[in-house]
Amino acid sequence: MKIAIVGCGAMGSVYAGLFAAAGHEVWAIDAWREHVEAMRAHGLRLEGASGDRTVRVHATTETKEAGACDLVILATKAMQVAHAAEAAKSLIGPDTVVLSIQNGLGGPDSAASVLGRDKVMVGVVGGFGASMKAPGHAHHNGMELVRLGEFEGPVTPRLQKVADAWQGAGFRVKCFDDIDQLVWEKLICNCAYSGPCGISDRTVIEVMEDPDLARVSAACAREAYEVALKKKIRLGFSDPVTYVRDFGSKIPHARPSVLLDLMAKRKSEIGVINGSIPRVGKEVGVAAPVNDTLTALVHEKERRLGCR
Repeated sequence: MKIAIVGCGAMGSVYAGLFAAAGHEVWAIDAWREHVEAMRAHGLRLEGASGDRTVRVHATTETKEAGACDLVILATKAMQVAHAAEAAKSLIGPDTVVLSIQNGLGGPDSAASVLGRDKVMVGVVGGFGASMKAPGHAHHNGMELVRLGEFEGPVTPRLQKVADAWQGAGFRVKCFDDIDQLVWEKLICNCAYSGPCGISDRTVIEVMEDPDLARVSAACAREAYEVALKKKIRLGFSDPVTYVRDFGSKIPHARPSVLLDLMAKRKSEIGVINGSIPRVGKEVGVAAPVNDTLTALVHEKERRLGCR
């Protein structure tokens, strides 16, 4: 397949590295010029749970260089999806499918509002703990699961074709008929670690092992779980604390993207992760004070650090 990855940061580089290693034609598209130049000059190095490899990819800052692709993966942060989807229009042909993969809530909706609901699939990726070591060099701590679903309706042949490509590149994949389930199962895990790690500068395992932070993390997960139940989201577990601790144990040394953003003095996605729980909770009549407080604390930290 010809695959374009729009937003080739840490997770996008994991996708690009493994797809390229599997023989696909990969276009890594990102605004970070030094990263693009490093990939052009030396290839993309990916190390961690999947091994250590350096692969050749087509790297560019301009989507129009790639032309029409079979699969377009939008791997930007949620607040950048609408802009990325506009830029991705030059990548869209008659049979192109677009896979929107973001943390939190709202990313695929933004993509569908620009590109049309019939073009968009939803992806939720968990348990990788990816980070950038340097321009052209990404690392990931784990390799748990890629969840895929159509934006509307059950699993289709085209979704299965996309899933087969991911599996062929070494990813573990599960397809869902119900996208709400795949989004909320990951969101509950994100809430458990994004806010607590972000305010404490701790890794996942450090949050899990600290008695006070573990209590806060568990409260975040329980609130998100209660909101999901009130929204009548179907979930594959009944104990959210055990579920998120099992998730965390697979990537113990990871720093969630919220913490990585704060360390780099970038604005984080806290508003669509922990911040989405009190917002949706208000709609369904479920309070989420712990998630609300953590969101406020992260926003204060962003201001204090001068995040942009």
